[in-house]
Amino acid sequence: MERTNNVARANGVGPRRAGPLAATLLLAAVLLFTASCSKGSAEQKGRPRMAAPVMAAEAVEKDVAVELSAVGSVEAYNTVAVKSRIGGYLQEAHFAEGRDVKQGELLFTIDPAPYEAALKQAKANLAKDQAQLRYARATAKHDAELLPKGLVGREEYEQSRANAQALTAMAAADRAAVELAQLDLGYCSITAPISGRVGSILVKKGNLVIANDPNKALVVIVQVQPIYVSFAVPAQYYGGIKGRMAREKLMVEARLPHGDQPPEPGELTFMDNMVDESTGTLLLKATFANGSKNLWPGAFMSVKLKLSTLRNAVVVPTEAVMTGQSGRFVFVIKPDLTVEQREVAAGYESGGETVIEKGLSAGEQVVTDGQLRLTDGAKVMVKGAAREASPEPAE
Repeated sequence: MERTNNVARANGVGPRRAGPLAATLLLAAVLLFTASCSKGSAEQKGRPRMAAPVMAAEAVEKDVAVELSAVGSVEAYNTVAVKSRIGGYLQEAHFAEGRDVKQGELLFTIDPAPYEAALKQAKANLAKDQAQLRYARATAKHDAELLPKGLVGREEYEQSRANAQALTAMAAADRAAVELAQLDLGYCSITAPISGRVGSILVKKGNLVIANDPNKALVVIVQVQPIYVSFAVPAQYYGGIKGRMAREKLMVEARLPHGDQPPEPGELTFMDNMVDESTGTLLLKATFANGSKNLWPGAFMSVKLKLSTLRNAVVVPTEAVMTGQSGRFVFVIKPDLTVEQREVAAGYESGGETVIEKGLSAGEQVVTDGQLRLTDGAKVMVKGAAREASPEPAE
């Protein structure tokens, strides 16, 4: 044992010398690590800041139409269920189903033979009674001349005069019967009461038609030029709509929800006299000329009612306006391509655009996509822009 310790001392590796050596090695390792970290921090400090990619749009100044949007239904301007005023067999239909007809155009013919015969009989009765009336009047006149001479008694004179008066009344009744028979004969020809488009023929040729049938019409005509579109708006707009209707015409546009046709222009012509309590809405109707006949009864339409126009309004895409704890805001892109989170007063929205009432000027750029990665003062790179964010060393 003693020999071993002596050897260790001779080689200089004894217990007293091992401690200082280990401390020296540890100190060197710490200094080397510290130098390496300092060098990394220096390199990190010189590395450029990454710019966030965003989409942007420019705030523009323009006139904006303030509109109410609704879903409306098309209603015929007038609808007539054509019926026969007389009974008889349907002799002929003079039109094709589904075509346009004009007012007064011949539609149906009822067999006129029975009514022609009735008219002849009425005329014959009138002629007979008129002949008897002429004789009775002549007799009464003759008796009136003989009465003062005593050649005719009072009773006989009164009788002849009463007979003439009765025949006068009978002749008047006969004339009325002739007129009625002529009307019935005229009703054998059924004409269009309005101009419009006819539907399906509901009673075919050869069938017996009942006069004024309460259960069945011969055909239905709808007037589509002009035509109505009815729609409902929230009752809160009642006062504004009523006031503007009194001062000017309110224009309405209607188009098919999924069609590619241009909108049809119309004018607001009707406002209901009460609010629907169950829905809190007010019923309106607009009249359309419908020159292209794109509006058809029963169809649903997308309706826009123009209320007013905001002149020189500042407008941005709606997706640029965000909502935070303190209200609405936008990210404004500065000339150095950093962003400023700015509170704004957002107003009317329509067609993917929002009117900025306060907080933004025309010509300023706002971020429209990529806001979730941004904070106030962040660097951005506008996609598709001619310039990009230049590297800026972090402080």
